[in-house]
Amino acid sequence: MTGWSEFALAMGLFIASHVLAVRPALKAPLVRALGPRGFTLFYSALSLALLVWLVAAAGRAPFLPLWAPAPWQAALALVLMLASCLLIAYAAAGTNPLSFGSRAEPFDPAQPGIAGVSRHPVLLALALWAFAHVVANGDLAHVALFAPLGLFALAGMAAIDRRKRRTLRDWPALARNTSLVPLSALVAGRWRPGFPRIAPALAAILAWAALIGLHPVIIGPDPLVWFR
Repeated sequence: MTGWSEFALAMGLFIASHVLAVRPALKAPLVRALGPRGFTLFYSALSLALLVWLVAAAGRAPFLPLWAPAPWQAALALVLMLASCLLIAYAAAGTNPLSFGSRAEPFDPAQPGIAGVSRHPVLLALALWAFAHVVANGDLAHVALFAPLGLFALAGMAAIDRRKRRTLRDWPALARNTSLVPLSALVAGRWRPGFPRIAPALAAILAWAALIGLHPVIIGPDPLVWFR
């Protein structure tokens, strides 16, 4: 299998796994067979395995440069990755019944927390992670890898909103002070952030530092190569 054919196959299976797994005709029997928690674990493991294969396949694809690397690209990617870590940390520590990655209860619509920044903080974090790697990698294979993943994450926000509108009877009250477009509730005056908790921020910074340190060991490229 050549580099491009492996990459195309990995991308096709990755997208198919996310599109098909949410269709009731396939999801329902899997949930019955595995249970809700078992299905979540199975789906998460499958997604992670396909993503690892997809990233590896992009690395084996022919190298076709699109632009020259520069220090500002690495700096921007580091900033976007810090924002991504912060979003995931505050999502994990908070409550948000409008998406995934957080506990559903107790949720106060008047003080929605991270949902005031984004109703879908984990998907926004994934989009930032993807676009950070578009900026930092200037070759065709990695742009073809990360740009669709970023767009896929953004499209997922609208898809979850459509599903939640159907399944949550109190959707208007729950969502009124939250943001589909990041920080739109703040700009519109519907939400004012309180003083953020320190623990999620510290966890995010530690995770960000660990990702930077482990990146050369596990992935290969050194994110700090321009600054050494």
